[in-house]
Amino acid sequence: MAAPLRWGILGTSFISHTVVNAIIQSAGSTAYAVFGRNTDRLTAFADKFSIQKRYTTINELLDDPSVDVVYVGLPNHMHHDAVVAAAARGKPLLSEKSLCTTLEDARTMRDACRNAKVFFIEGLMYLCHPFMEKVGEIVKSGELGTIRSVNGHYAANIWKKANPLGLGTIYNLGCYPVSLMHFVVETAFGRDVFVNRTIQASGNRNKDTDVIQDASLVVKFENGVLGNVFSTDSYGNDFGFTVMGDKAVMRFKTNPWLPKAGENVIEIKPYSGEARQVVVEGEFDAFGYQVRKVEEYLKKGSLEAVRPSLNLDQSVDLMALLTEWEHSIS
Repeated sequence: MAAPLRWGILGTSFISHTVVNAIIQSAGSTAYAVFGRNTDRLTAFADKFSIQKRYTTINELLDDPSVDVVYVGLPNHMHHDAVVAAAARGKPLLSEKSLCTTLEDARTMRDACRNAKVFFIEGLMYLCHPFMEKVGEIVKSGELGTIRSVNGHYAANIWKKANPLGLGTIYNLGCYPVSLMHFVVETAFGRDVFVNRTIQASGNRNKDTDVIQDASLVVKFENGVLGNVFSTDSYGNDFGFTVMGDKAVMRFKTNPWLPKAGENVIEIKPYSGEARQVVVEGEFDAFGYQVRKVEEYLKKGSLEAVRPSLNLDQSVDLMALLTEWEHSIS
């Protein structure tokens, strides 16, 4: 049996806690090293997870030859520099969503990973869960007919936990319904339809930080398919996602962006006929599957993820829409 992957963790935020919990629950991985700027939080984090190596600079961790793979759990605006530095040292990467905060940085990150021939996957963990494989099967099956519209919303009152330099709800939460819309539209029609589009957007800014806290997006793709997305990190706790075809509608009865160990449920309702439920049993939650996917990719020598997850070009395509959404509100 191969030795467990030794993970180096960049960041000690709440999302790093969640990811490290998944790492230590997999027999194929171990949390080996962690970076944090605040020494008290760094010590508390490392002690909680019994992490051996503790670093107060990113470069120290990246220069540790025993680190097999790097998790970037830093705020969005710090992803670019960390990913480029890790790629230059030949370290495989799992980097949190959103990829970064500018399209230019996204392209630079893609090129850095490809030039260095290192594995990279963006941390949209829900795409690693078998729930999303089933979604892809349904979209391709024709049961919904031709897809005509995609609609989603995600609301969670998390703005106090989010670094304002991460630029608000579009990158904190909006990336979830937009990335699922991306998956559905690309699966049904191909990349060209997704990237050829027009958009309208509006939003509200936080009066203290000036970042976008509530945001709506309307997309018209080149084939006439319409997409509607709403995101807020300033109030609420709710989700919704619906795919409407000309034969049936698909609704998520459980949260598509936090699929769990246990039952995950979709309802498909034909316009004439009885609704049916599709239940996908998960052995792990989304974070557990994400860690195991990284293990699988590295064992195979892969350099990029495959659908339902994003390869590097698909991550850049997603960032192009997120930044277009943000700039349309600005």
